[in-house]
Amino acid sequence: MSEDIETTAIHPVRKKGHGPMVEPIFMSSTWRLKDAKQGADFALSTAPPEFYTRWGNPTTRDLELVLAKIEGGSNAIATGSGMGAVSSTVFTFVRPGKNVVAGKSLYSATTEMFARYLPQFKVNTKFLDTTIEGTFTKAVNRDTCMVYVESPANPTMELTDLREAAEAAEKVGAPLVVDNTFATPVNQRPLDLGAEVVVHSATKYLGGHTDVIAGAVITKDEETFKRIWKVYKMLGPSIGPFEAFLVRRGIKTLPLRVKRQNETAMALAEFLEGHKAVSRVHYPGLRSFPQHRLARRQMKGFGGMLAFEVKGGYKPAVRFAEGVRLASLAVSLGGVETLVEHAASMTHGTLTPQERKLAGIDEGLIRVSVGLEASADLIEDFRAALK
Repeated sequence: MSEDIETTAIHPVRKKGHGPMVEPIFMSSTWRLKDAKQGADFALSTAPPEFYTRWGNPTTRDLELVLAKIEGGSNAIATGSGMGAVSSTVFTFVRPGKNVVAGKSLYSATTEMFARYLPQFKVNTKFLDTTIEGTFTKAVNRDTCMVYVESPANPTMELTDLREAAEAAEKVGAPLVVDNTFATPVNQRPLDLGAEVVVHSATKYLGGHTDVIAGAVITKDEETFKRIWKVYKMLGPSIGPFEAFLVRRGIKTLPLRVKRQNETAMALAEFLEGHKAVSRVHYPGLRSFPQHRLARRQMKGFGGMLAFEVKGGYKPAVRFAEGVRLASLAVSLGGVETLVEHAASMTHGTLTPQERKLAGIDEGLIRVSVGLEASADLIEDFRAALK
């Protein structure tokens, strides 16, 4: 029976007969074995749920099962951070002498990995303007080992035509990996659009309460899951049972939170678009957004993330970020509280000015993670700070 995500998010995937309504937290690093053969069998298996917590844990497995289900995947791996998910996935597919094709606007740590660390392993990355039709078809070649995108992208909100990217990747036998953190499976399911792997910073919307660091990898098929799990096991970015419990609890309210955040973000974007101190608003839900038609085609909702450019550039943008009172000046996103940050000096301050320019990050750009406050209160807070 097909379920709506609001139903799937609440109920245990393995619900059978008598048992607790909430999966217990198994705070154990290891399990007793009945004999040596059982230990040997576990050591050779993939993701045993009750052997050693870096390999698997029942609390973690409960989270992974629901992650796979809400993203429409075959299987999932929960990790200790979003970058744990990204690095486990990236190092599964890259090979010396090969190349990665990626969107030019990415989370700063992901950009650093591609631009500064992969070249040490003789892997180069082609950064693309994903707003240009046909760009992936032209960029991929027989040496492309992976296509990697964020859609919407951090922090410019640029979209990728996921079907186009998937088709281009498939022609050269490369996987399409999509960071779906901003959209969440409530608004977009990349695996349905041709992606082979989805990654998340579960710290953000999946956890949803600004109290946990976590990540997730969801795969379209079991073979890909096994490949990534082996790399994950070696790199060791495992999640603790308590953190897995917090993310699982957060997912239960994910659909309700995201739908409210979609509505508030739209109201705030419309207000900012009409403000004299704002030169540009980046939000897929606006008709003025260059890729609005693509957003309507591949997204169910437009998300709780937006960005806008303050006239005058760097200094006025910093004054705005420091002037909000209801919203908070902080990095991260996806929680119940509204957060603002100045990208050029904060999340993307580690990049060079040239790298920021390539990514399309204006020096006056403010990124906003819309929370669950009343939209009228947020608008008044932004109005006052823009003065």
